[in-house]
Amino acid sequence: MAQHHITKAVIPAAGLGTRFLPATKAMPKEMLPVVDKPAIQYVVEEAVAAGLHDVLMVTGRNKYALENHFDRVYELEATLERKGDHAKLQRVHESTNIADIHYFRQGDPMGLGHAVLQARMHVGHEPFAVLLGDDLIDSRDPLLSRMIAEQTKRRASIVALLEVDPDQIHLYGAAAVEPTDEEDVVRITGLVEKPSKENAPSNLAIIGRYVLRPEVFSVLEHTEPGKGGEIQLTDALQRMAKAPEWTGGVYGVVFRGRRYDTGDKIDYIKAILQLATERDDLGPELRPWLKQFSAGLD
Repeated sequence: MAQHHITKAVIPAAGLGTRFLPATKAMPKEMLPVVDKPAIQYVVEEAVAAGLHDVLMVTGRNKYALENHFDRVYELEATLERKGDHAKLQRVHESTNIADIHYFRQGDPMGLGHAVLQARMHVGHEPFAVLLGDDLIDSRDPLLSRMIAEQTKRRASIVALLEVDPDQIHLYGAAAVEPTDEEDVVRITGLVEKPSKENAPSNLAIIGRYVLRPEVFSVLEHTEPGKGGEIQLTDALQRMAKAPEWTGGVYGVVFRGRRYDTGDKIDYIKAILQLATERDDLGPELRPWLKQFSAGLD
C-alpha cells in the first residue's frame, strides 16, 4: 500500500447518551459542557493539533446542535461586536473556523464498527484517525500525533492502550500484546471485547483513539454483529491483527498521560474539576474552595 499523509479524522457521534438522561433528552451528549466548552470541541481541537483538518462526524437523530455549534451564529457575533466583547467573539470564531467539518447521518445505530464503515466514501483509500468523544486527552500529553507517527513508520493500524485496574477491564476491549523494540509500543496479537477479569489477555484496555488503514472498511463489511447485536470495531481489528500480510497488522501505543472519561457521570464530574482546577483563570479561586469543601466531608 502506498503511504499517504494522514489528514482525515472520523468522530462517531450518533450515540443516544442514555446514561445522562434527562440532560440528553433534547441535547446531544457530545454537547455537554466540560467547564465552558462542549466535549466535542475538545476532540476536534485534538484532531486539528495533530494536523487533521478534515473532520467527518457520523451523527444520528437530534444531533443538529453539533452542526450549529461549529457553524456561524451571525446574531450572536453581531451582538458581541456591538458590545466590544472581542474576547468572547474570538472564542465563538474559534469553534467556527477550527476545521473543515462534514457530517454523515448514520441512520440505524448498529455499533462503532458500523459508524466507522459509514466513513468509507469520505475517507477513500487513505489511513485515517478515529476519535471517540467520551475520552478527552489532555492537550499537554500528545497521543494522537505519536500514533500517526507510528502508523507512518509501521504502515499498520494503531490503537491507543491504557493500563487499567484488572477489575475494570470488563468495561473495555482488552489486548493481547508482544513487545517491540520501542518503549510503549506493542504489537497486538489479539483483542477481546469487554472480557471478564479471568478471561482478559492483559490489563491493557483500548481507549477511544485509533489510526487505521483503509483495509478496515473491507473487514468491517464482512464483520457479523457481536456483543449487543452491534458491529464491533474490536472484532474487525482482531481479524486485522491475525492477517498482517495484507492489513499491515495492528500495534498499540500505551498512553501514560492524562485522560478524562466523560462517558460516566462520576468521571464526567471529575473531568470538569480536574480541568477547571488546572486553569489559570479558575484554579486559584477553585482550589482553595475545593480543599475547604472536601475537609467538611470528613
